[in-house]
Amino acid sequence: MQNYPDLDVDFVRNQFSALNGEWAFMENAGGTLTARQVVHRVQDYMSRIHVQPNHLYRPSQEAGQLIEKGHNAISQMIGADQDEVIISPNTTASVLFLANSLRRWFSAGDEIIVTNLDHEANNGVWRKLNEFGLIIKEWHFSKDSGALEIDSLESLLTSKTRMVCFTHCSNITGAINDIPALVSLIHHAGALACVDGVAYAPHRGVDVKSWDVDFYLCSLYKIYGPHLGVLYAKREHLERAANNNHSFLENKLSLKLNPGGPNHELTCGIAGVEDYFLDLYKHHFTSSENTILEKIIDLGGLISKHEEVISKPLVDFLSIKRNVTLFGPSSVDSKVRTPIFSFVVEGRNSAEIVKTLDQEGIGIGSGHFYAPRCLEALGHDSSEGGFIRVSLVHYNSKSDIMRLIAALEKII
Repeated sequence: MQNYPDLDVDFVRNQFSALNGEWAFMENAGGTLTARQVVHRVQDYMSRIHVQPNHLYRPSQEAGQLIEKGHNAISQMIGADQDEVIISPNTTASVLFLANSLRRWFSAGDEIIVTNLDHEANNGVWRKLNEFGLIIKEWHFSKDSGALEIDSLESLLTSKTRMVCFTHCSNITGAINDIPALVSLIHHAGALACVDGVAYAPHRGVDVKSWDVDFYLCSLYKIYGPHLGVLYAKREHLERAANNNHSFLENKLSLKLNPGGPNHELTCGIAGVEDYFLDLYKHHFTSSENTILEKIIDLGGLISKHEEVISKPLVDFLSIKRNVTLFGPSSVDSKVRTPIFSFVVEGRNSAEIVKTLDQEGIGIGSGHFYAPRCLEALGHDSSEGGFIRVSLVHYNSKSDIMRLIAALEKII
């Protein structure tokens, strides 16, 4: 395993104007802060050439080029070709567009497998296809590990299985699922794999071609960028998919699933996410020959090392509290989990604890986080405020964690 340098947290935090010390932001699985490079790209576009793109006059041509640059940036960052990537308003919209386009592929009696672990984005839309006679099966996660297990999936797959929709990483338990192994099993059964990578992508490199996924989803506003969703689909699937857009865009693969097309200024801003990661890479590594995907994968190693270090004191603290139940892997090992920590305090309302932390300048979340089936499977509901969630990213510091621990010590 590569020996990664230590993350320069001061350098990272200087890229985010909101990180001035007043607040400790630790609800990042719901949405990260935006890197200054992204703000610059969007501001430049909107203040200088916010015109209809791709007409024959020069500002319009430049606008089109900047939008294409943003689209190409995220495509390269996840190892995809540009025409295999759809930019959408958000991940929920991505799945809605995808399901609407693909439902013509399915017949009554065909089976789709969903989970009781996933965020509702890659869950509820597929379940609604039972209106067309499809059979919906539920793949249950392990309550002990907080992850999906391959043996449980094997028992559900049949010759009628057409699609398996599941998460790369739970936004509740933080547990990482083995995508290559699961996708291989799904393909062997003759089905397609639709993977929600929203909670995974802010922490590790995404390589859609290497994993052989059919569809992969992530959200740019959870990767330090603008409020947009990203849908990768294999070209062969996009070519076959029904068109959701204008009839004359039938053969424009990156537009055909997304009615009306993507937001212009925010798509331009995606290039700022690439700018940020390249600045981060240049600050920590000497090689300049790697592709952007290879650099992102290296940064994933750098980031996960830092996340393990800052997570350990929090996990140790929560684990020794007899009135606290922490869900998901008890380890901070970055191979099995991301730094998403959900817990409850016995006899206490989660929302009230979160409100108290607000008075300390600490921002965390409570509720079901759009994964109510997971909450229920773990024996809870939203009547007591759901779960408390602390979700960290690499701009969080040791001082953020110690500040949180000190505040929790007083409360619980």
